[in-house]
Amino acid sequence: MVFVQDIPVCERETQGPMRVERESPSECPLSLLSEEDPTTPVIPILNRFFWPMKKYRLRSMACQGDDHLGSLPLPVQRMHLIQVDSVQRWMEDLKLMTDCECMCILQSKPISTEEDAQSELILSSQHSAYDNLQLLLKRAWIISTELTRISQKLEKNRWQRVHSMTVRVNCHVRSMINEYNSFTRNSSEEMHQFEKLLMEKCSEFTSVTERCIQTEDERTLRSMKSCINETLTTVAQYFGQLIELALTYEIQNLVRQLNSSDNIYITESSTSGLFSLTQEGAQLCRIIAKEGGVTALFKICRQDCFRCLYPQTLKTLASICCVEEGIHQLEMANGILCLADILMDITHSEATRAEAAAVIAQITSPQLTVTQHLSSFLENMEDIVTALVKLCQEASTGEVFLLASAALANITFFDTMACEMLLHLNAMKILLAACMDKQIVDTPYSRDQVVTILANMSVLDQCASEIIQGNGVQLLMEMLFERSSSGNSAEIAACERVQQKSAVTLARLSRDPEVADAAIKLSCIPRLVELCRSPTERNNSDSVLVACLAALRRLAVMSPDGLEDSDFQQLVKPRLVDSFLLCTNMEESFV
Repeated sequence: MVFVQDIPVCERETQGPMRVERESPSECPLSLLSEEDPTTPVIPILNRFFWPMKKYRLRSMACQGDDHLGSLPLPVQRMHLIQVDSVQRWMEDLKLMTDCECMCILQSKPISTEEDAQSELILSSQHSAYDNLQLLLKRAWIISTELTRISQKLEKNRWQRVHSMTVRVNCHVRSMINEYNSFTRNSSEEMHQFEKLLMEKCSEFTSVTERCIQTEDERTLRSMKSCINETLTTVAQYFGQLIELALTYEIQNLVRQLNSSDNIYITESSTSGLFSLTQEGAQLCRIIAKEGGVTALFKICRQDCFRCLYPQTLKTLASICCVEEGIHQLEMANGILCLADILMDITHSEATRAEAAAVIAQITSPQLTVTQHLSSFLENMEDIVTALVKLCQEASTGEVFLLASAALANITFFDTMACEMLLHLNAMKILLAACMDKQIVDTPYSRDQVVTILANMSVLDQCASEIIQGNGVQLLMEMLFERSSSGNSAEIAACERVQQKSAVTLARLSRDPEVADAAIKLSCIPRLVELCRSPTERNNSDSVLVACLAALRRLAVMSPDGLEDSDFQQLVKPRLVDSFLLCTNMEESFV
């Protein structure tokens, strides 16, 4: 079953977070997570900050070509820091890298006078907390990448390279600490202790690798290799702990600004800073939630003087809630009631209500088990569903419709009562009418949300008449022909989901003779046969194949004469598993 979170989105993935299981440092201190991408940090302690993840991003999908949503999925991803042009990235890092090389040559001695150094430091005390964090993350990314490369060279016993890279890491670490201390005047004693431990361990690391290049005895080198591995792991651990302390401290400053400021410009800057940090990975989202970021953001959403900031604030909340800690904090802050109030208040702009719908879509993601504990959501579900249906009906853009329909699609998984509510609110008629407007339902991602709702509602007997009246069978037939126009992998996946769910919906609704008769008259049977027999038509998707076989068998009961004998013998008469194996074997060719 494919959820709204499976839809990748460029700015905000529609899907719930993708969980990546990793080995713990104790189990595999230096195991490489990727042989194919040498730029991906492989030290487990660092992956918390630099391992890419999917977040619920529903924005650009509605208006982009190659950009995309995730079912919702918001998606596959590289960390935000390297999602830029390679030349631009090199230009940004040039100062850091050349400064480090100079320090290596001069044995870490200053290369300018103290006054000049103060004016040229890329990290100045004038920077905001967000600027400080971005610079810290860039330096940390460089260090983590170097540590990864050291582990790779160590596996190949390239001792000279290991030593030179160790010297470079040593310089980078010292530069990072000096830079950070230049704009942080009140760092904690705990942070100073980790700084001291990290620098001592880096010096030890350099000394150990230096001894390796002074000997050629293989036995000695093998014995020293385990020592180097252990030291490298310790350096990575200290480094990860220091970075987490620094990030926590800076995030605390941003949250403090949100809580204490009544200046709209400071509040806007702090909110934008938090949003940008949420794009860096799950660990930063957890820190933001832990440090009270969710509560501070809802405080903004409860003040009329900040109404113009509601869309950005809600977008930030949706990003934070890609982790369970964020959802827990939302529940504790009574955020569901706040979201319901915003959705029902027609004086709010459409953009504000659309962003509130995005938060609902995120926290009701079927991939998040924590959503089952949102007791306050059930209390406000009727108001929320009513407001979302109205938002779908009045949506002026494809993006607004996508956000609202994604929330509804997730809610139909969240609670069975939601389908009955939707039926009572004439949601079926509204959604089918929206699909006729190609400016509103303009992407496979939007159609994925609509057909998800239809599939879940089709279990109700009353849905059949609604489908007939709204020309829904014709729409489902068209969805069986869903094809990607861009060739984008996310869009192709969305098309597969549309095909699968439309076939599932037809199979469920065809228990009603009137629906089955309409489907047969629209030549659904030949299309289902084509999808079963032609792997390219279904993009080699097994889930589409199973759904089409089920729908075909249901329609064959109503109209056995509509099938050719060979189709009946191969696709209907055998067991489902046998027909499935027969169709999948059609993909093979033997020369």
